[in-house]
Amino acid sequence: MDKSLSKSISYFGLIALGAGGVIGSSWIYTNSKFFAMYGAGGEIYGLMVAAALAILVSLSFAELSTIFTKAGGEVVYGSAAFGKKGALFAGWALVGAYISTMAFYVTASSMLISTIFPQIASGPYYEFAGVKVHFTELALGIGITLFVFIINYFGAKIAGNIQIILFIGLIVLGVALITVGFTQGSVSNFTPAFSEHMNKSSSIFRFILPGMTFLTGWESVAIMAEEANVPARKIGLVVIISIVIAAAYYILVLMSSAWVYPWEKTATMEMGTISAFKAAGFPILSIAAYTISFLGLATSFLTFFSSAPRLIFSLARQNVLPSYFNHVHPKYHTPTRALWATLVLVLGLGWLGKGAVVYFLDMGGFLVALAWSFNALCLRKIRKSHPELVGKFRNKHLFWPTLGGAIALIIALATVIPGTLVSLVWPYEYVILGAWIVIGLVCYFITRKTDEPVETEIEQLTQRTD
Repeated sequence: MDKSLSKSISYFGLIALGAGGVIGSSWIYTNSKFFAMYGAGGEIYGLMVAAALAILVSLSFAELSTIFTKAGGEVVYGSAAFGKKGALFAGWALVGAYISTMAFYVTASSMLISTIFPQIASGPYYEFAGVKVHFTELALGIGITLFVFIINYFGAKIAGNIQIILFIGLIVLGVALITVGFTQGSVSNFTPAFSEHMNKSSSIFRFILPGMTFLTGWESVAIMAEEANVPARKIGLVVIISIVIAAAYYILVLMSSAWVYPWEKTATMEMGTISAFKAAGFPILSIAAYTISFLGLATSFLTFFSSAPRLIFSLARQNVLPSYFNHVHPKYHTPTRALWATLVLVLGLGWLGKGAVVYFLDMGGFLVALAWSFNALCLRKIRKSHPELVGKFRNKHLFWPTLGGAIALIIALATVIPGTLVSLVWPYEYVILGAWIVIGLVCYFITRKTDEPVETEIEQLTQRTD
């Protein structure tokens, strides 16, 4: 039996979920590492390229989200365009990207707290990829994960309202950093933006993949469209607005940290932007940057933990996953079984700890690139096969979203080909990717006998909510 989710997310709640979901945590302190690897120019310019790509891709999401306003976003579009296999391909890629990101957050939260309370990072531990994971850190991360799970369990409205408050805090603190960074800093701290030994083009290109992971989350607007108490056209606009706000935020804050203090010195520090503002003589703003990392972690965690279960729920609704996950709580109107599945997956990977940060970023980037490229293909297919389906937001030409999809596909292919600038790390990332594909295929074959005609599915999905 098909179950519906209640419309409880406001317009601003939807923007907060979309943009706030993109603005994560690690970017504000890992820029010391990335400055050292790629230069300030490599990270910032690479992020600009990734942002331009995300905006192009968002055009296809924006149009399709106003045609199909059911939970699941790309799962629904994949089903409408290519049937059950399309739903699996699209949904499983995004679920994997979101789970990868949340798995990193399990220990990232405790890592941040340990900078204030170092005793957390002590006592019994185990190692993964040469990095220690203390049991106290893991326990704290699990506790925070359970708290985020509980918030989402009790309804999208609660998660949306909390997200609005956290997002406002992010904006206020970000504006403070940007204002002081550019007014009190100097362009000479930023230029030259690359070290002498760095290849500028390869440095920029190499950062596009983690940059795409940083910019993931705005897809949640389309994924949660069924629960948005917003006219269809505005849903499409929010998709684009979310990525524009988040990309501008990332670029300006990172640029301000390279403006306020020499980036090559920041590259040798422990906490990136946090350390840069402190070294530049602004300890209060250093605390503000530290607070941003916590708020960003919370907003991203909330968004991904809202979106991933809706993807799983939608896959079950399309008979791609077992119907067991197509269940809505009678009181809270949330996909509770899909939420539990998300929790198990996140904690199942989260124990890998800080040593797996690069794996999570790279895997997330690859899966996002795959999902983005496929969405552009879905739009072209639906336009051709069902010209009668016209959304409230419509691209005048398909060139730009198609271009974004093509570039995303090239990047995705480059990551699985050994020896390129963005190749996955052997063997760990290939093993994780292989395991994720196998799990998805097993689920598909378990449910393949319950396949439904694609045309019937399209008729059901074209019920618009204005």
